[in-house]
Parts: sequence; C-alpha cells; structure tokens
Amino acid sequence: MKTCSIRLSAALMAMALALPALAAGDAELQALRDELQRIKESYEQRISALERRLARTESASSSAPATSSSPAGAGTSSESAFNPAISLTLGGTYTRLSQDPNGYHIQGFVPSGGEVGPPRRSFGLGESELSISANIDPTLRGTFTVAVAPEGGTIEVEEAHIQTLGLGNGLRLKAGRFLSGIGYLNEQHAHAWNFSDAPLAYKAFLANQVKNDGVQVKWLAPTDIYVELGAEAASGGAFPSSDRNQNGVSLATLFAHLGDDVGISHSWRGGLSYLSAAPRDRLYADVDSSGAAVTNGFSGTSRTWIVDFIWKWAPNGNASRTSFSFQSEYLRRRESGELAFNSGAALIPYESRQSGFYAQAVYKFLPHWRAGYRYDRLDSGTPLLGLSAGISAADFPLLAPARPRRDTLMVDYAASEFSLLRMQLARDQSRAGISDNQFWLQYVVSLGAHGAHRF
Repeated sequence: MKTCSIRLSAALMAMALALPALAAGDAELQALRDELQRIKESYEQRISALERRLARTESASSSAPATSSSPAGAGTSSESAFNPAISLTLGGTYTRLSQDPNGYHIQGFVPSGGEVGPPRRSFGLGESELSISANIDPTLRGTFTVAVAPEGGTIEVEEAHIQTLGLGNGLRLKAGRFLSGIGYLNEQHAHAWNFSDAPLAYKAFLANQVKNDGVQVKWLAPTDIYVELGAEAASGGAFPSSDRNQNGVSLATLFAHLGDDVGISHSWRGGLSYLSAAPRDRLYADVDSSGAAVTNGFSGTSRTWIVDFIWKWAPNGNASRTSFSFQSEYLRRRESGELAFNSGAALIPYESRQSGFYAQAVYKFLPHWRAGYRYDRLDSGTPLLGLSAGISAADFPLLAPARPRRDTLMVDYAASEFSLLRMQLARDQSRAGISDNQFWLQYVVSLGAHGAHRF
C-alpha cells in the first residue's frame, strides 16, 4: 500500500512538472501562428501594391522582349521567347426573361444593327475567347484573340494586332484590330466586367464595345502620377461608323487618363475621351406610320464625348478579404446629317443630341464573395427632323423621345482568380412602356497563361 502511494505521488509530481512545459508549448505554438499570419498579411499587401503598380505601367511596356539570338534551351526568361502564351476563357449563361429578346430595342436611339440586348433565353454560350500572344522579336509583340460575343453568340476575331516594345520614353504603337482605349470599360474584355452585360449607354452609343481596324498610339508620361495620352485612326465599318468602301479614315479617337494612389488604401483613375465617326448609309429597320416595314439610313457625322471615373478601396492595399469600388461613365453624343427614309425614297435632314450614364458600386464582403448594384439612365432628347409633305414624325417610331433606365443587382463567388459564378437580377425599362425582368446565371473560367486585367 505504501508503495502504491509513493508511485501515485511520483506520478502527480511528474504531471505537475509537465503542465508548465505544455503551457509554454501552447504559448509558443500560438506565437508562431500569429507570426505566420503577420507574414502572410504583409506579403498580401506587398503583392497587392505590386499588382497596382503593374496595372499602371503595363501600357509602357509588356513582358521582357525575347532575344532572337538565344539558342533553344539557353534559359531565356521571356514567357514567349519561343512558345506563345495561350489562354482560354470559357463562359456560359442561363437567362430567364419576361420579354422576347428578339424584339429588343432601346427607345429613342437608332439601333446599332447588331445584337445589343440580352442573350437568348435559357442556356447559352457566354463571352468565351481564345487568345495567343508572344514577343515576335526584341521590337514587336503580337496578339490574336478570337471570341464568341456575349450577346448574340457570333464568332469573330476580337483582336489581332502587333505592338511595339522598347521604343522608350513611354511611347507605344499598335496596329491591327484592337479594342479602343476610349472610356474605362471599352478596353476590357467582357469576361472581366463586374456585371454580365454592358451598360445601356455602351449598348446605345457604342454597340457594346468599339473595336476596329487601324492604328493606335499611347504615351505614358514620366510623372509621379499616372498620365496616359492616346489617339487612334481606324477604317470604321462597325457602329457608330459604317463601311464606307473608300480610302482614308472614317473613325478617330482621342483620350487622356489620369490616376494616382491616395494613401495605401485608396486609388483612382479618371479620363476624358472623344470619338468622331463619319457613317455613310448606316442602315436600321423601322416601321412607318401605316405599320409597314421600312429601312432607313443615316449619313453624316457622329461625335461622342466620354467622361469616366473609378475609385477603389482596400484596407492597407490588401483586397484579398474586403474591398470596394465605385465606377461611372457619362456619354454625350451629337449626330447631324441626313436620314434616307424607306431605302432612299426621301432624304430628310436629321440632328440629335443624346446622353446617358451608368454608375455602379461593387463591395467584396467576404474573401470570395462580392455584391454590386448598377444604375443606367439614358436621355434620347428630341431629334430635329426636316419633315416634308407626306412624311411625319410618326414614320420614325423608334426615334420617339424617351428616357430609358435599368436597375441591376449582382452577387458573385470566385473560388480563385481562375473561376467565377455570378447571379444577376435586372429590371430593364429600355423599351417604350415595357419592363423586362431579367434573371442571369453566369460562369467564367480561365485556363492557361492569362495576363493581368487592367486597373
């Protein structure tokens, strides 16, 4: 009995001696965990800051140019020294619409001639694209992107251009087919948008996006703040221009963008753009006062001004957990010339002043979850028509004055930077006296070497 008591006392003493060690071990383990978390947060902030700097300076230079004299396997660091960077973006949608998308139009605005409304009902292929890019030599880089349009499902070459490398002094030239640098949203691929479709103003004034065949020059100023100036000259062909079948330039743009950081948590960018087009026989379908189908055509000048602004916030520059962005663009267009009524049966003087804007806010409330709201509004104004005997304003019902609007809500989930699932609800009041309640489900996934999106 005495032996058992001695053994029990020894065991209790051993346990008492071990408890401080266990407590010290727990405290040390917690300290290590805290230190690891601080390191992770520090690296996330540094990565976020580097991403912002990259987005601001990518217009000045692309990746390091390939060295044409390097033999295969020589260890060159360029991603595209011998093999192009290939990326594939896949998108899909399911839509439920209360109105037939085949009859979609924006009241008061001459249709673009393309599919600018919601996609077809039920399941459909969204904006999907295959992109190939590589440095050609130390002076040139090439990009080719073929895409399925997000609305209408047509397959087209979205971009096919070459651009200079290493010109110096912040100068860069581009030639071929490219997305115009006007505004904020226009230069971004549709899969990078925060909502499933384009704002009403982009649909009405730009037919979703301006992309054309021509040349572009950009200059990034050597200043502490972001200053970018650019100009483009193109052949036209697509809305708001038209195919003129002649030599020269039928579409030209000028744009300027400024941006900077405010502390370590805020950043912004603003811009002013100007687009000038000279369409000839830009056709659109309408009905006359008797209800008969007619084809009208516009010839003249089309000039559009765009003011864009975006503000982004992330605590300490770290957007991995929470962030907020506010984005808005205002577009104003003036068109003047002639309307060829009913396939040229009569020529009527025409002039219009129209405007529109959108404003949207997107909040990242959890590491993988975001919610957003967008408000769209247009003002068609009252067109000036030089009516003649036998022709009245009733013969142009699509041009009747209106102030279309739309409200849109979205929630999306991104498991990683390579995949996104989105739900979107919208009440579209673009048509005269008709509301279209829209429900969207969308997925977007990326495969391959996809470059970083712009700021």
